[in-house]
Formats: sequence, C-alpha cells, structure tokens
Amino acid sequence: MQHVLNTVAVVGAGLVGSGWALVFARGGARVRLFDASETIRAGALERLRTMLEDMHGAGLVEAVEPVLARITVCATLADAVGEADYIQESVLERVEVKQAACADIDAAMRADAIVGSSSSGIPASAFTAGLPKRERFLVAHPVNPPHLIPLVELVPAPWTDPAILPVLRAAMEGWGQAPIEVKGEVEGFILNRLQGALLNEAWALYEAGLASAADIDRTVSQGLGLRWAFMGPFETIDLNAPGGIADYSARLAPLYHSIALSRRDPQPWSAGAIKAAEAELRQALPADRLQARTDWRNRRLMALVAHLRAQPE
Repeated sequence: MQHVLNTVAVVGAGLVGSGWALVFARGGARVRLFDASETIRAGALERLRTMLEDMHGAGLVEAVEPVLARITVCATLADAVGEADYIQESVLERVEVKQAACADIDAAMRADAIVGSSSSGIPASAFTAGLPKRERFLVAHPVNPPHLIPLVELVPAPWTDPAILPVLRAAMEGWGQAPIEVKGEVEGFILNRLQGALLNEAWALYEAGLASAADIDRTVSQGLGLRWAFMGPFETIDLNAPGGIADYSARLAPLYHSIALSRRDPQPWSAGAIKAAEAELRQALPADRLQARTDWRNRRLMALVAHLRAQPE
C-alpha cells in the first residue's frame, strides 16, 4: 500500500482539472497534467498562472512561481500517470467517456496507485466494473472550483480496497482539502442530495409565485448561508435552542415534518418556471456578463476562504 502520495497526475485540464492541479501543487506534490486536447494543453500553464496570481492577491498562496514549477504538462496520458502515486480523473461527466479514460489510466498506472474520479453524480461502479485494477478506483468528488472550496466526497465502489480510504483522506487533508467519506454509493452522494433538496424547494416556491428568484436567493445569501459558511445543519440547530439539538427537535420537528408532508408529490422543474427564472436572472445579469460575475464569485470565495482561515476554531 502506498502511504505517501507525492506525485499526482491530473487527467483532464478543464475548469475542475485545473483547480485540482493547483490544489495538489499548492500542497507540495509534483503534478503531471494531461488533457486530450492539444489546445487545452498548450494554454494550461498560462491559465494556471493567472489563477495563482489571483490566489496570491487574496493571500491564499505565498508565491506563484514555486507552485507553478511543480506542475508539468504531459503530451500523453501514459506519461502523466505512469509514475503517479495518485491520479485524479477529471474528464467529461458521461459514463462512456469516463469508462474510456479509466481504461486508459488502468493500463498505464502502477499497480499500487490510487485513482479518484471527479464524478459529481455517476458512481464509480458505473465506469470501473471491467477494469483489471478496479479495486484501486473510487470517486473523489470536489466542489467547483476545487482550489477555492475544500470539500471532497470520497465514495468507494463496492469493490474499492477499503485500505485506500484512510490513505487518501489523510493525503487530501495534507493538501488543504476537507474530505468526507460516503459509506456507500448513493445517487448524488451527500453534497448534491443536500443541494438538490434546497433547489427543489426553491423551484417549488418560485413556481407557486410565493417569491421572486432574487428574494429566494437573498433568503440564502443573507440568511441561511451566513451560518452555513462555517457550520452545517446539525450544529446550526444545536446552537439554535437553549437545550441544544434535542430541545430544538422537540420544538420544531413537527413543523419540519409537516413541511415535508406538503411535498410528498415532487414535480420536475417545469419548462415554464425555468423560462421565467431565466428571464428574471438575465434581466439582472445579461448573458455577456456571466463570466465577469463568475470571476467576481471566485474573488469573493477567495476573500471568504482567507477570512475563515484567519479565524480561531
């Protein structure tokens, strides 16, 4: 069993893969980056430099050049993964694409290497079943962008070697991430199931005409989200009643049960509601400003991460 993951390969150099490359290099690992697109490979280091300069400006890295120097762009997948202790697969979120990429990785990797997939919802069992080294694969799902949001969901397939989990969890923590272990394959894992519950309720409230999309967003950004930036739902309710979580549950569990019963016939997001929300959001933010707003979001995330790091536990 490999216990020290010093050399990392990243397969797929899009938004998620680029973020992962920065996570590993910032954490001190040697990174070997590959993408099937020659154009993406050619521009990878310049994109990473720009991202690092933004992070340096926010105080999230001490210097740009030492981190960038640990990243090598490779011309072939085999060159990237052949000497890697850990491999992060970050290709397109489609079963057949992941199957093909993981088959190539399996053929080129060391027998003792670990492979994590950035899959956001497809379980590892769907694309690793036929691989000779399938016990070395699992899902390592980040939140986009992974170099700014530290959560990583570690989700093993039924055949994943259980000894991998503590090794990878410790490595992720060493690289500055916040890993959690999902103790079985479940659709959407943990993060997207929680996010989906909120999204489904938001759409239902919007379609019922009970609030605008902007006011529903404000309810989260200026309400729930302020606490959620540094604590989760269980700790939140534990602190929201004098006697803690049991006291809160005695007071409000019946209300939440009643709310849940009112949504016992969940409906798909309707085309009409989506069209109306699109019109509302595009009026506030024209399509040609989406990238600028995304850049603004990333700068705000950097500032928040820097602030949270400076606070005592």
